[in-house]
Amino acid sequence: MIMSRRDIYYWKCDRPAAFHGTQTRGAANTELESQLRESMQRELDARVVELSPGVGQGNHLTWNADVDGQAMFVRVENGPEKDAHLAIESVVLDRVREIGVTTPKVFGCDASRNRVPFAWQALERFSVPDLNHWFKQGGLDTSGIAFAIGQAVAKWQTITLEGFGTLEWSARNESQATLETHKELCGPLSGSRSSYADYFHLRLDEHLAFLVSSGFFTREQRDEIAAEIANHHALLDLPLGCLVHKDLALWNILGTREHIAAFIDFDDAISGDAMDDLSLLACFHDAAFLARAFEGYQSIRPLPDEHRRRFWLHLLRNMIVKAVIRVGAGYFDRDYGFFLIGSGGSGADLKRTTHARISLALRGLASNADLSIL
Repeated sequence: MIMSRRDIYYWKCDRPAAFHGTQTRGAANTELESQLRESMQRELDARVVELSPGVGQGNHLTWNADVDGQAMFVRVENGPEKDAHLAIESVVLDRVREIGVTTPKVFGCDASRNRVPFAWQALERFSVPDLNHWFKQGGLDTSGIAFAIGQAVAKWQTITLEGFGTLEWSARNESQATLETHKELCGPLSGSRSSYADYFHLRLDEHLAFLVSSGFFTREQRDEIAAEIANHHALLDLPLGCLVHKDLALWNILGTREHIAAFIDFDDAISGDAMDDLSLLACFHDAAFLARAFEGYQSIRPLPDEHRRRFWLHLLRNMIVKAVIRVGAGYFDRDYGFFLIGSGGSGADLKRTTHARISLALRGLASNADLSIL
């Protein structure tokens, strides 16, 4: 039985095995690696598959692969839920690339778990690092990159979907989950919830309760947030969802100091609100960065109605999720070597900025503030 993500707001914290893969990984599992090599040889009809440890900061195991001379990047999902979402993401990557935004080509994907007890995906491998590498060094052309990100968001929002929330096949075929059979047999993708408000509120009470029980929020702070969201419930009445990356950040964009090579990691993509991805940028960046991203967006398509309040509402919701992950996965105990923490910073700094950004989102939502307060 292939697991549905219908009741998941955000996989990393809401999956049954919450925070799986967020801790430091140990040495590669030699048995898993052997199974992966054999599975790739079979599915890709390859003579030689050479694997070496990959670089990755997400919740997947990663390898670099040389498959009959073709360089690939391989991701493995080995969580106990037996989730098959890598197959869905593979189709999303293709759809985004088809509308003019560069994503890695998918060479193969088997999420069936029929032959091996994990899901894997083989992608085009790029020779450039993620943009957070340059940002932390202080060498990123933030103005040009922010503009290009805004353009890309506007382009992939031309992909509209029925339903809202996490993606699933409109006609599910649970017997197989290889990329090609899913493309051919499972029909188009759609959101798994009937209304956007239903998705937006999914797990919200649990997230807030967790942050209170962990001491990150007081009960008064929780009540203030819940009341402000309730005051703007009408903003969630969307007639149609657009594609949302849902994990848009510099570490999910590959490139040089000045140019974007590819957008990656669409496995959390949803059918949702046009301001969601831009609000995700505001989880990490200042007013100048967001202003350029908005300019890039508007060079492709106009901003939606009530865009500022929708922006602040989604910044608030996304920061709540990020706070849950940061508390639950122990991010506030990390040092500056961690990808979320700037050079010379600490986990305590990350905790302070998390609180500050939530407060800012509340203020912006309540007053319909301009982005300049970021």
